[in-house]
Amino acid sequence: MGKRDELIAKYAEDLKSKCGMDADMDLLTKVTIGCGPAIYDADASTVAATQEGEIETVKNNFLIKKLGLSDGPALDEAIQSVLDTYGQSERNKYRAVVYYMLTKHFGKESVYG
Repeated sequence: MGKRDELIAKYAEDLKSKCGMDADMDLLTKVTIGCGPAIYDADASTVAATQEGEIETVKNNFLIKKLGLSDGPALDEAIQSVLDTYGQSERNKYRAVVYYMLTKHFGKESVYG
């Protein structure tokens, strides 16, 4: 099993144990691949939920640019909802898991078709 496959398995476990979701493995794999080399970098692979700039990055670079959504309060609410689901006390919120949950939240699986 390659490093990426190990990470995908870890993300699926996070979704199940911390978020109470069964992962759509095909979509999770595509979202993980879409994160590119960031998944291998300790800092870039996680979302620093307490840093305002990091939330803006998720909103602008993922929700608006990647998923093609329009800016508005719904985006901030969705990010907050996903972070709440992941657990505020959870320090390591994996970027691929957050992006996966946001993709599901907005029903944008077709982006990864």
